[in-house]
This record gives sequence, C-alpha cells and structure tokens, in this order.
Amino acid sequence: MEKINVYNLNGNKKTLIDIPKIFTFKPRHDLIRQANVVFYSRKKQIQGRDKRAGLRNTSESWGTGHALSRAPRIKGSGFSTARNVGRVPFAKGGRRTHPIKAEKNIEKKINKKTKKLSIISAISASADKTWIKKRGHIIDELPEIPLVVDDKIQTIKKTNAIYSVLCDLGLKKDLLKIRKSKKIRAGKGKRRGRKYKRKKGILIVIKEDFGIVKAARNIAGIDVVSVDNLSIDDLAPGGLPGRLVLWTQSSFNELNKFEGLN
Repeated sequence: MEKINVYNLNGNKKTLIDIPKIFTFKPRHDLIRQANVVFYSRKKQIQGRDKRAGLRNTSESWGTGHALSRAPRIKGSGFSTARNVGRVPFAKGGRRTHPIKAEKNIEKKINKKTKKLSIISAISASADKTWIKKRGHIIDELPEIPLVVDDKIQTIKKTNAIYSVLCDLGLKKDLLKIRKSKKIRAGKGKRRGRKYKRKKGILIVIKEDFGIVKAARNIAGIDVVSVDNLSIDDLAPGGLPGRLVLWTQSSFNELNKFEGLN
C-alpha cells in the first residue's frame, strides 16, 4: 500500500501513513454535477405569487354595444383605454397568466448510492493535480498532494497563527490569489445584501474542533469542516471537483471507513 507524509506545523515531514483506498477511485464528474444540482435545489428559496394578485380591482365588462372588446374594465376611470383594463391575463394591467406557485415542489432527489459515489469522487478528485489546477488553485510550492498535517493544527486559536502555518505548508500564493479575487457582483444581487463575491479557497478537513474554526473563519476563502459532515458543496463548489483540501491526520485516517469502493 502506498504511503504519504504527514507534515508538522513548520512544514517539515513528521511521519508516514497509508493512503486510503478512496483515492484510487476514478472521479466521475457526472455524479458530482448531479449531486450538486440536488444540493442547491434544497437551498433554493421557494417563490410564489399572491393568489389575489391582479384581482383586487373593480373591473367589469361593459358588455356589447360599445364597439369595444368585452374585456373587464376598471370602473370610475372615465373613457376606457388600455391602461384601464384589468383582471384578464391578455390585457395590459391584467394579472399574470400562469403565476409561479409557492406550493410547487422544487426539491430534487438522488439515490443513496449515487450520493455516496459522488462524495467519493469529489474526495478522490481533491488529490488529482489536473482537477486542482483546473479549479485555479496554485500548487507549485506544495510539498505533496493530498496534503496531510499534524492534528495539532486543530488546537490553533489565533488567525495569524493559522495563516502562518498555511504559508509554511506552501499555500501562501493561493491565499493571496483568493484575497485579490473579491469582485462586485453583477446584477440585482448587489443590492440584496450580497454585493461582493469571492472565489473559494482551501478546505481544511478536521476530526475535532479545538479552536481552529474561529481562528480560520476570517481568512478569505477558507472553509473548515468536520470529516463527518463533508458535503458535495464543500468538496466541489459549483459542481466543479478538485478543491484544494488540507487534511488533518485523524480526519485522513477516517477515510478508511468509506464503503462502496468496489
């Protein structure tokens, strides 16, 4: 079985451990995309229109004998013009023909086995340099991929300390790139509380949190997640696999428990 180095907080080799079988699985982009679509369908906010929209008016048809169509016309508006027509979908000022309904079920589903294989594919792709470079990560100074670090990193409680450790591990260029990636969002979203957007950076996978979550949350683009809570959105944001992942030694060993690799 192949082995890989575990690095200490100074970026030096500490020991060797076995590479889990999960990294021999050939990544399937189709399953990752499918699982990603399902994930975001569950996060999407349901839209709908008021059932009485366009009907709160006094419009009524004039009937025949006026040399006008029988479309309902709003009362008290004088001579009827196009803007005074209401209630019917085909006229200006009328209600919507087939409005969006809040009762519609927009949540998509996925088989359990497919979901498991998508997670396995995303984990496997995180150790593939081709996929990592395709996502835009800078990995020239990394000592090894997958990158495994000592569990002591989980006890760091200061932001400058965790930043220094990441730089010692060869991630400085990637961190600077993510920091400079801040852009103003195109479209209406910029006035809805999400004016800026930024690229996704490094994912730190831990076994237990002893302070690292609070220490790393203020570093641009970095996410910290427990190995037990890994989702397709963490490993392949936007449906594109190959996110750069930093594993702690204990979380890396947990990958040996994955089943369904045959």
